[in-house]
Amino acid sequence: MRYIWLFLSLGPCALFAQHKPLFDTTGTAAKLQWFTDAKLGIFIHWGIYSVKGVGESWSFHNGAMPHADYMQQIKGFTAKHYDPAAWAELIRKSGAKYAVITTKHHDGVALYHTQLVPGGRKKPLSVVAASPCGRDVIAPFFTELRMRDIKCGAYFSLIDWSDPDYPGFLRDSSRYKVADDPARWQRFSTYNQGQIEELCKRFKPDLFWFDGDWEHTAEEWQAAKIRAMILKDNPKAIINGRLQGYGDYATPEQNIPIETPPGPWELCLTSNDNWGWQPQDTVYKSTHDLIHIFADVIGHGGNLLLDIGPKEDGTIPPGQVKLLEEIGQWTGAHAEAIYGTLAGLPNGHFYGPTTLSKDSTTLYLFLPGGTGGSALIKGLDNKILSAEVVGKPIALTHRVVGKISWSKVPGLVFVDVPEEAKDPWMTVLKLKLDGPVKLYRGQGGFN
Repeated sequence: MRYIWLFLSLGPCALFAQHKPLFDTTGTAAKLQWFTDAKLGIFIHWGIYSVKGVGESWSFHNGAMPHADYMQQIKGFTAKHYDPAAWAELIRKSGAKYAVITTKHHDGVALYHTQLVPGGRKKPLSVVAASPCGRDVIAPFFTELRMRDIKCGAYFSLIDWSDPDYPGFLRDSSRYKVADDPARWQRFSTYNQGQIEELCKRFKPDLFWFDGDWEHTAEEWQAAKIRAMILKDNPKAIINGRLQGYGDYATPEQNIPIETPPGPWELCLTSNDNWGWQPQDTVYKSTHDLIHIFADVIGHGGNLLLDIGPKEDGTIPPGQVKLLEEIGQWTGAHAEAIYGTLAGLPNGHFYGPTTLSKDSTTLYLFLPGGTGGSALIKGLDNKILSAEVVGKPIALTHRVVGKISWSKVPGLVFVDVPEEAKDPWMTVLKLKLDGPVKLYRGQGGFN
């Protein structure tokens, strides 16, 4: 007889193996609690690439345009309509509990008031020092987020293709190899780590979202040193999984995992086809599709980090505003099935995403594609005390089919879903159980 009890007192990842960490994990689970409870974050890619609407950094790296032409965009970055309070309020309305913004992309241009000067320059490379914007755009945004109790995340690119002291430059050409010029690499590392330390001391981010770690090893990046530096200033800070083994959670990009990643994880996803604003990219993912993706992610214990790309003047495209507002309508109506929940049933028990309350006594069913008629659950060996629709005062009936009196194998549970229960995007049901969820995982038959 194969049963599994899903009383997840060890947290949402208790059923899955963990990657072997490269650092002392004492206290990590506790400080990650807000993150695993948050479920939804908003990613913001904003920078000089939004002036002409070209690919962020990659456009010059891959040869789509000369580096010099790309960098000229800094003269057109105005942020003249930037309203950090409006941004933060839109994020709050979406239901997101944290936001991550680019403080510096691979092009090396800082969006905050850095005091440090990269190689080959006489003044800092930032929108404060070199653009018509002339001001720090990160500080007021973090202030507005914190006024709304939203956690603050700082995206920071480890690689800096514009710094002559950095080895990499274009896809088909590099400046030098680290082994051939270690003094040059150390100059860059000192500058790079200095900027990370600036972010630590000035903004105290709740989350560091690194990118670009693939170009060098943990030893070359001095990843252990970077992690220690961050935690010295803010022991509660968490770090994403792009620091060569020194991050706290995994970060799959664009594609939804089929198998649940081990440990905490976050899917970063564009709202259209590109991270930053591009004028031709106006075909957004539908609210329906994003909600279904989001439900699938949280059903596997993950978070969704949904991206938007403002224009250079600080305005957010109307299509992205509409998406966040509509997602907020749905998250607001279904909050109890989303925030603070655990990964739901293993694959095969229900044809759709599910989540569980932290004590595993409440099961939430997310009905895909506007499912009507009846929802089917297999292998549930609990008594259902009550069934209802989340967000609507509608009680539901259920029935057990195929239970054999002399067999311990549970029957099939059907929950009837009337037409008036349907949500226009995704209906969610709430089942109150007689104890922590208990599942039959056998092959049928007598036992």
